[in-house]
Amino acid sequence: MRLAKGLEEKMRIIFMGTPEFAVPSLNALVEAGHDVVAVYSQPPRPAGRGKTLTPTPVHQRAMALGIDVQTPLSLKDGAAQAAFAALNADIAIVAAYGLILPQAILNAPRLGCLNVHASLLPRWRGAAPIHRAILAGDIETGVTIMQMEAGLDTGPMRAKRSTPIGRKTSGALTAELADLGASLLIDVLTDLNSHPPVDQPEDGVTYAAKIEKAESRIDFTQSAEQVERQIRAFAPAPGAFFEYQGERIRILAADVAEGGGSPGTIIDTLMTIACGSGAIRPVKVQRAGKSAMSTAELLRGYTLPLGTHLS
Repeated sequence: MRLAKGLEEKMRIIFMGTPEFAVPSLNALVEAGHDVVAVYSQPPRPAGRGKTLTPTPVHQRAMALGIDVQTPLSLKDGAAQAAFAALNADIAIVAAYGLILPQAILNAPRLGCLNVHASLLPRWRGAAPIHRAILAGDIETGVTIMQMEAGLDTGPMRAKRSTPIGRKTSGALTAELADLGASLLIDVLTDLNSHPPVDQPEDGVTYAAKIEKAESRIDFTQSAEQVERQIRAFAPAPGAFFEYQGERIRILAADVAEGGGSPGTIIDTLMTIACGSGAIRPVKVQRAGKSAMSTAELLRGYTLPLGTHLS
């Protein structure tokens, strides 16, 4: 395989990742000519209505590439650490892996471990940086290639690349940042000396806590702008929702609209919903067990009278 321009020799790399976000980085390493000697991913988990054990997206891609896959429940025991060290990797690349790496793992590769993190560190360290950036109304976000250390996303940075958030959903932004991170990762690996580690500033640190299920219920007492951000942050999953007559209805896209009234009240025939200030007009919705549809399609066969209060 032809090596990337400027790459003096291919590296022996351990890749550690789990969700779809990590797949472009794995692909990029292989396409650049690196020797990915093993992939570490979360164990297969039950999925779908049949609760069939399903390998993670990274696991599936690694199998398709013919790369050995390891799925340990933990990396804390000596046997797992010895097996990792025995791979004699030059470097480990971590992208949304989901397990804490003990110091023995961080120290094993010759060049340590690099993390592809989906935020502009030090803003949004932690588990859900994309969702939190949208919820907070951030103007931009991006990716950071970070040299890992024992702290939670506290390691020195080797490179950053930004992108505007605009009206993007978490789904669209995740896909964009996955590609952005993969490209930046290859740039860094091509010439590590041109991307020396720089300590993160102490100012501007924020933490992206894991998303809790309760956060996806829409609180119409908030401003229309905040509700619209909540809808984008949770689209396509888990989906921001309200309840009507005991049924959950997810709103997958909405516009901020004019109007007002008691928060949660439907104020026109287009299903515009009053918020704490302003209103939102759902554009794309999904009933429980149904496919996503436009609001117009929903209203052709589903009655939501004026004055209906949603919770």
